[in-house]
Amino acid sequence: MGNHSSHEKSGTDGSGSGTSTPRGSTRGNRSGSNGEVQGQPEKPEPAAPLSLVPVEKLGKLLVQRSQKEDGVNGVTENSFTKYLFPRYPELARQFYRYIHKLGKCKNKHIPLATFRHQCERILAILDDNAIIDTYVRMFCTDPEEASVTPDDLRSLLYVSYKLSMDYYPEGPQTCMLINKTLTAVVGGCFNKADSHSVNFVVRWLEEHCHRLVFPVHRYCVHLLATRHRELESQLESSPGESGTGIELATPVLDRVGPTVALLPVSAAWLVAATLPQVYTRPLKPPPVAHSGSNSASAAWMSRLVCALPSHWVPLYSSNEHGLGANRFLHHTLAYRGPTLVVVAGSAEGGESVTVVVASSQEWRETHQYWGGPDCALLQLYPTYSLVERAPRMLYLNTSIRGYPKGLRAGSDPRAPILSINEGFDAFTFKGVPYPLKAIEVWGCGDCALRESQLDVKKWQVKEAERHRNVKISAADWIEHPDRYLLEMAGRPQYNTTAS
Repeated sequence: MGNHSSHEKSGTDGSGSGTSTPRGSTRGNRSGSNGEVQGQPEKPEPAAPLSLVPVEKLGKLLVQRSQKEDGVNGVTENSFTKYLFPRYPELARQFYRYIHKLGKCKNKHIPLATFRHQCERILAILDDNAIIDTYVRMFCTDPEEASVTPDDLRSLLYVSYKLSMDYYPEGPQTCMLINKTLTAVVGGCFNKADSHSVNFVVRWLEEHCHRLVFPVHRYCVHLLATRHRELESQLESSPGESGTGIELATPVLDRVGPTVALLPVSAAWLVAATLPQVYTRPLKPPPVAHSGSNSASAAWMSRLVCALPSHWVPLYSSNEHGLGANRFLHHTLAYRGPTLVVVAGSAEGGESVTVVVASSQEWRETHQYWGGPDCALLQLYPTYSLVERAPRMLYLNTSIRGYPKGLRAGSDPRAPILSINEGFDAFTFKGVPYPLKAIEVWGCGDCALRESQLDVKKWQVKEAERHRNVKISAADWIEHPDRYLLEMAGRPQYNTTAS
């Protein structure tokens, strides 16, 4: 997800290593006799300085605006924010301060050569871990001490959330529970500590929500590589507009019936950054309407960043369908795709907890543990964390005698991390009992899987109706147990005419 091939130079081999021609190979345009070429290994030529035309053009345009508006021969923070990141001033401030610090600029502005070099370094980042490390350091209050505070991490996460919500496939969105969601992530990382090292925060993000920072990097790379074209044509008419034409990956929640709060949009954004892509499998990008418009850029970017994920469809909600094991089974079984089971409970002291069970395959009843390597258990609230991700960690049994009944999650059958009892009215999480308040099940597959499940349920209803209206012949009725029950109830008269 975090690798970007759009800004690779022709001298790379596609793997990000930066190697092209082996050191001892022959170059076709080299002059000299055959003895000179074959007899002696050629000395490596000095590497040419990295120079990307888009960044060069962008830097010159920003310098022109800085000279005109600020009277400075360089890139000022005012022009950087106004013409590159007009919609996200916090991201502009942190980005500008970061490259200003790395460039060791003596003045408040950034010289053109320094701006070009630092931006090209950002564009050249291909490793996922390096992406997370770069942006965590970018949002540090004090980069020299390399320490991150809870407010620093919250600021970075909020920028990522805003980007994802502003480019939501169904239009800009908002979530009333975003503060609760961000507090859960920050609390899970810091655990009431005042600060952590950059390396600690980077490792925590990699383990618990590794794709959360990637939208910020994609957005910055997209603007650095393409913004010069818009500036050349829009500086005079509308300098404040930012037609980026980019869409970022956030699952589209297909709400049916009353809105529930177990999995709000901000929580879906967070869960999607943690789980494998099997849960957020993108749809095909939309066709380009006509050339020369933003739709062409949007289609290209959607192919690059997998921008259009599948819809998450609500399969079961205890607030709407009732709470119980039979209700859960009726609405969840026969859905042959990945699902999310959201379980919420609250203890007597007021402490509440919300966990998410992610199943990458169809739910089934059995006395054995099952599940692929993409199955996972997450704690959503009050603090966020990826509790466990392992194969054969799911268990569901409501009818097989001699085996534990209920729903369980955890790779150790002797001590499951999550255990929902047979009646689906209480559960235990990490050894702490909770009354079960509500359950939701979300289907993460495509529309065809949901339609197939509905077809199976319709067939089951028809079969039940067909077996309910069974015609019995007179000969069979004479020996039928119901005949004797009717006689005992006082109805000895019945029609014995042969049918």
